[in-house]
Amino acid sequence: MMIKRLMLTFFIAPMLCWAHAAHAAVTITFYSHELGSQFPHAFATLKGKVDSTGEMVDTNIGFTATSTGPSILFGWVEGETSVLKPKYIASSAPHFSYELTDAEYRAVIAVREKWRTKKQKSYNLNKANCVHFIGEVATAAGLKINPGSKFYKKPTSFLKEVTSLNRNRLANGRILFKG
Repeated sequence: MMIKRLMLTFFIAPMLCWAHAAHAAVTITFYSHELGSQFPHAFATLKGKVDSTGEMVDTNIGFTATSTGPSILFGWVEGETSVLKPKYIASSAPHFSYELTDAEYRAVIAVREKWRTKKQKSYNLNKANCVHFIGEVATAAGLKINPGSKFYKKPTSFLKEVTSLNRNRLANGRILFKG
């Protein structure tokens, strides 16, 4: 009887507690916004809870020119990371949601910080735009991208390409939603 009690205490009980522990993770959702009343854009939302710290996360990340005048067509201009309003997000197209590990979450935040602190002029329509930013975010999140993509000025097409390149992740359940 004593052996059964010891087994229950030291082996089985912790396993049962672990099995019922609530899993918390940050989910990243990749979006595109096509040309309409505003410039085309790619961005991502981050929502959930960081496993290791318990930090609650509910934000979005993107990169854009500080001004969308004609000067963006001719070279480098001021750029900034951005946080978008809920109405803008609601009018954008979600492509897929992906559950991040804590390490991937930290890597994504590091990308945002790197782009946030870049020396100005940091935005270039051909070399450093929102799609380049979201491509680097996707890579930090552990996803495959096509570095030679022809879609760096086409947010929707770029994210469709990322979705296609990561079809294998659909099988293991890490991609939670595919638009």
